[in-house]
Amino acid sequence: MTELEQLYSAYFSDVYGYLKRLTGDGHLAGELTSDTFFRAMQGLPTYREQGSARGWLFRIAKNLYLDHRRRNRRLQPLEALPESALPPDPAPDPAQAAQHADEALRLHRLVHRLPEPGKEVFLLRVYGELSFAQIGAVFGKTANWACVTYHRARQKLREEMEAQDEEKL
Repeated sequence: MTELEQLYSAYFSDVYGYLKRLTGDGHLAGELTSDTFFRAMQGLPTYREQGSARGWLFRIAKNLYLDHRRRNRRLQPLEALPESALPPDPAPDPAQAAQHADEALRLHRLVHRLPEPGKEVFLLRVYGELSFAQIGAVFGKTANWACVTYHRARQKLREEMEAQDEEKL
């Protein structure tokens, strides 16, 4: 098995999942995932293992996503992740399930309104399950930068949720 095949089998689902959460579109995520591994194949001879291979692939994926966004400026930020991206509840009570789905949708809407890079750092940490060191590597920054950015984004989400709760009262 070649090195690229090993990377592909080890990280395909991680890269695809990350891109699907960024784009909200399975088809586009599949295209960008293919492009990511194509770029990785081209860059493999010069790749120096300064960080994790996963972080390297996420950096390629992020850059391809940003390139796509620049080419298609008419795309607006996503309002919410698709239902398939929501975490499943094991046999919840229907009333609880409805409340959980509403809260999850509300959270996803708020996440997608976060300014960059906080939005992406939050998604990488929560959904991509990357460490702060790996997130820092994706952005070419330190683990401390990633940690601070994540906590600021989380604090902003908490404030927005509290503000919305107060409006309801």
